[in-house]
Amino acid sequence: MNTSHTVAKQGYVHKWRRALTSLHRRAVREPYYFALNRTPSYHAKADAPSIQQLYDEIKSLLVEKNAVVIAHYYTDEILQQLAEETGGFVGDSLEMARFGRDSDAETLVVSGVRFMGETAKILNPQKRILMPALEATCSLDLGCPIDEFESFCNKYPERTVVVYANTSADVKARADWVVTSSIAKDVIEHLHDQGQSILWAPDKYLGAYIQRITQTDMVIWDGACVVHEEFKAQGIAALKHTYPDALVLAHPESPPAVLDISDYIGSTSGIINAAHSMDNNRFIVATEQGILYQLRQKLPHKEFISAPTAGEGATCQSCARCPWMKMNSIQDIHHILLTGENEITLQPDVRQAAMQALQRMLNFKKT
Repeated sequence: MNTSHTVAKQGYVHKWRRALTSLHRRAVREPYYFALNRTPSYHAKADAPSIQQLYDEIKSLLVEKNAVVIAHYYTDEILQQLAEETGGFVGDSLEMARFGRDSDAETLVVSGVRFMGETAKILNPQKRILMPALEATCSLDLGCPIDEFESFCNKYPERTVVVYANTSADVKARADWVVTSSIAKDVIEHLHDQGQSILWAPDKYLGAYIQRITQTDMVIWDGACVVHEEFKAQGIAALKHTYPDALVLAHPESPPAVLDISDYIGSTSGIINAAHSMDNNRFIVATEQGILYQLRQKLPHKEFISAPTAGEGATCQSCARCPWMKMNSIQDIHHILLTGENEITLQPDVRQAAMQALQRMLNFKKT
């Protein structure tokens, strides 16, 4: 009989929740707090350049440095706009990895969170990888430290280790496969058909969802995304009562009760594609609010409503805003292009081991 196990790591869950206590309040109430308080000293001066001046200078610097901006859907819309206007790219983590690998640019400016910059470096050791905010991390990454994960894997040596992309380079190096939400189901189905049992980390909700729809024997690490875990089925149902014609589009990192009432479950790119292909004109979107920019740009004739999270105002952990994604700013991109700071570096042995697991994902094609 297929089984699913979730291994509790409450200490680490509590650790990142405590770390967010002050962080999320500022990210929600003052989304540009981090950018304005970590940027060079000229931002405190009366003659500080305007956003438009910085934007224009960045365009020139990108050409001068042979660099491109690769931005995630969850970053602020001005960064997505910058990437699109300058020959860069906006996408989910799998698409970002593929674009960076195939780009001719010598420097990749990865606007997202740290594991995305590390992934870019793993795939492009010869390129310079810069990040606007090196301290921008992820609750899933924080909640899966390599020492604990190594011990966990050693308890199940017979299982194929599959980790979500939202993990450190060290964790990827310990894995057999790396997957994103857009490819996880297909990879697990492929491994299941081969008779393999799975050790999955770190997102318990995505893991449980994949286990349920594939009926695969999986041992699942106990981790969660601080944004998606806050979506509540009760709040979405209440919103559906207000907008009975709205369809619910949900990311699989959301809790099971949310997925059970969703009309579509998929990755960020999948959500965009689903909104485009569905005839419906109104949607409730259960993922980070940054995706609304792309949805409204691509489908201006349709209405998109952010799904409610726990609590009201700033009492929720995230309020559908990733505090780490919001640490990326135009000011920081300008600064790192000028100085070359915030470069991602990895140990060669870690990079090579992680490359094997990542390459399996990039080479994988659904059969």
